Amino acid sequence: MNLIFCGTPRFAVPTLEKLVGAGFRVHLVVTQPDRPKGRGLELVQSPVKQSALKLNLPVTQPDRIKTNDAFRAQLTALHPDAIIVVGYGRIIPQWMLDLPPLGNLNLHASLLPKYRGAAPIQWAIANGETVTGVTTMRIDAGLDTGDILQQHELAIAPDDTAETLAPRLASIGAELMVETLRAVEAGSIHPRPQDNSQASLAPILKKEDGLVDFSRTADEIVNRIRGFQPWPGAHTKFRGKTLQIIKARPTPDALLPAELHSDSNRLLVGCANHTSLELLEVQLEGKKRTPAPDFLRGYRPQPGEKLGLPS
Repeated sequence: MNLIFCGTPRFAVPTLEKLVGAGFRVHLVVTQPDRPKGRGLELVQSPVKQSALKLNLPVTQPDRIKTNDAFRAQLTALHPDAIIVVGYGRIIPQWMLDLPPLGNLNLHASLLPKYRGAAPIQWAIANGETVTGVTTMRIDAGLDTGDILQQHELAIAPDDTAETLAPRLASIGAELMVETLRAVEAGSIHPRPQDNSQASLAPILKKEDGLVDFSRTADEIVNRIRGFQPWPGAHTKFRGKTLQIIKARPTPDALLPAELHSDSNRLLVGCANHTSLELLEVQLEGKKRTPAPDFLRGYRPQPGEKLGLPS
């Protein structure tokens, strides 16, 4: 089976490596262009490009793909049986969907049709899910709406964050893609349409998604803190400066929403439904990460003082 692989982030690397290790012929790796990063704005290769170069695979990095005649000719000349897409970050145009006889096969980090979109891992945790998984599907013209090929469930641990869960999903997803391709090769796969009535969305994250809303319960806020690591994080305001909440846990203490309270060495903040958070680690704008007891000693929150923007 001749393959073309399209991917960009670290999540896609295990699938590329597993396909090569399983003996599939990857004739070309397509990834996004190198991007400037850091203070020096040095160009940085995508994780997939770094992996492809180590595997001695040819790489191409087109700026655009929908109307790129040279790129289309390059892919057409390779006569791929299938195109594998994992977190490429671009909408696959119709000409690519029509090119390989076995289609464009995608690995998605949710149990479709739940959490269609760019950030399924983050939103699953943020919404308090206890089970997620990975899906292989045949891409169509919609947003993660293609026929399901295979799926594998994975439990979300209570202390999982997006950073800890993603590598586990990437690993089982890589195995699933190999299983899927072998089943496709053998003609034993039975695609099934998605039930659109059960669909939910996982849109790309925005900075404002990380703004802590203390009208939510403590459990809801903790889930969002876990899901939105490392970006956009969870942030609020303290004395006019941005305060990042790095770690927190629910407590049974009843406080008014957004109200700060110090209890011995504990830093508490009120949430909805008579719940509260114990802030364990925070970072004030322009400062380093700080354990809550150190923050208390340094800033001494006053009785009745609140977090958040003025009403």
